[in-house]
Amino acid sequence: MAVPEPVAPPPVDTAAPRRRRARLSENRWGYAYVAPFFLVFGAFSLFPFVFTLWISLHETRLSDIGGGTFVGLDNYAALLGNAYFWNALRNTVTIGVLATVPQLCLALGLAHLLHYKLRGRTFFRVVMLMPYATSIAAATLVFATLFGRDYGLINTGLEAVGLDRIDWESGSLTSQVAIAVIVTWRWTGYNALIYLAAMQSIPDELYEAAEMDGASRWRQFLHVTIPSLRPTILFTVVVSTIGAVQLFGEPLLFAGNGSTTGGARNQYQTLGLLMYQQGWSNFNIGQAATTAWAMFLIILLVVGLAALAGRLRARRTGGTP
Repeated sequence: MAVPEPVAPPPVDTAAPRRRRARLSENRWGYAYVAPFFLVFGAFSLFPFVFTLWISLHETRLSDIGGGTFVGLDNYAALLGNAYFWNALRNTVTIGVLATVPQLCLALGLAHLLHYKLRGRTFFRVVMLMPYATSIAAATLVFATLFGRDYGLINTGLEAVGLDRIDWESGSLTSQVAIAVIVTWRWTGYNALIYLAAMQSIPDELYEAAEMDGASRWRQFLHVTIPSLRPTILFTVVVSTIGAVQLFGEPLLFAGNGSTTGGARNQYQTLGLLMYQQGWSNFNIGQAATTAWAMFLIILLVVGLAALAGRLRARRTGGTP
């Protein structure tokens, strides 16, 4: 009877532990490289975010910012019952619409013009970015002078064509239009470059096929460029809306005196100005933190609606959001 030979054990892979140790060592270096970012993010973004929420739940004055009495959601209830909050929200929405719609339409038109092979395209791109590089204070003070009631260049032009002078600052709609013009001037070139970069990624075959079908440049713009830019347009709408919610510098400096009331009748006071007034003029840090969180929730709602719109569009077209 034959005796079966013993089966030799499989060879031990001595290299596997070394590979695992090397991988762990590489991971440690990776964590070390990204750790400074997370430390800075935690110190200057995450901590203020959480601390603002904590303050919004307390009755806190500027002189006692580390203390205060816990009041729960009373600050939020008081904010919803505050007529100044609804006025500031209405002004913010109005200025946002007046600035966002013309701004993005102009940006789309400029990008479409620069998309063609023109001479000096680099020069025009730099010129379009100059308003974005200009400080808010300088731009606002210049436009406040242009919109001046007595000696403003715009009123002088209106008189030259037989129209009456307009007191841009005292009127509700006129002051909001003036501020929207400042925002539009500053951000149109920036958005135009975003659209231009997106246009340059559209395949030339689409335009060639449309041209073979007899489509004019205008029809190519409507039926090729615009559909291809829908995700980019949605992105710029969201970013512009977020910027409108956070609008602060332009209305603060428009009157020239740095007032946080937004005019004598709060006619152009935005949410940002209201928050600043509550915290640094009325010294009610708890109410200011509540307004800040209300602004954050509005931005979160806008981002959520944009994400939902992207998903619905992707489901309808069968593509990616």
